[in-house]
Amino acid sequence: MRYQPVPIVLVCAAAIGAPGVVVTNAFAADYMTAAEAQKSIFPDATSFEPVALALSVDQLKQLADRAGGPAKPGAWRVWQAKQGDKAVGYVVTDAVIGKFELINYAVGLNPAGEISGVEILTYRESHGYEVRNKPWRAQFLGKSAKSALRVGDDINNISGATLSCTHLTDGIRRIAVMAQLALVKG
Repeated sequence: MRYQPVPIVLVCAAAIGAPGVVVTNAFAADYMTAAEAQKSIFPDATSFEPVALALSVDQLKQLADRAGGPAKPGAWRVWQAKQGDKAVGYVVTDAVIGKFELINYAVGLNPAGEISGVEILTYRESHGYEVRNKPWRAQFLGKSAKSALRVGDDINNISGATLSCTHLTDGIRRIAVMAQLALVKG
């Protein structure tokens, strides 16, 4: 068999036509808005007031040290949940990378900084959507910055969703530590 070079024109033509031929497994689902997550986590709250979060340089360093990774406070949106004039907790939204795509989620925390709910807002990965299952999310309830909050320690993994589980758990741990540093009074 003899080597036959392929003219560059044919290679370019194939490349131009290829995008229409390539098949990808794209998946994206919006499950709820931040406002819907707020009401799901704190159904008795009468209002949700935005909280301006400004961490000091020292708090950012503590957050990175205690959470096991760099802090990204610019990505968080925080609301204080109130029932009348009484603060009943906080809702924080964030996004982490699953395997390739972002996962948007919300975490509810009571005034003591304990997790009171986790909701998946948007999931874009083709695999690992099981992180939406209530039993998996329920593992976080009652945990705080004092908990390990690590897959394999106090959080179970889901086969086929290892990266989604790990990255969501890492993000939730960062939020729990941030809450203890900046939101919990006393």
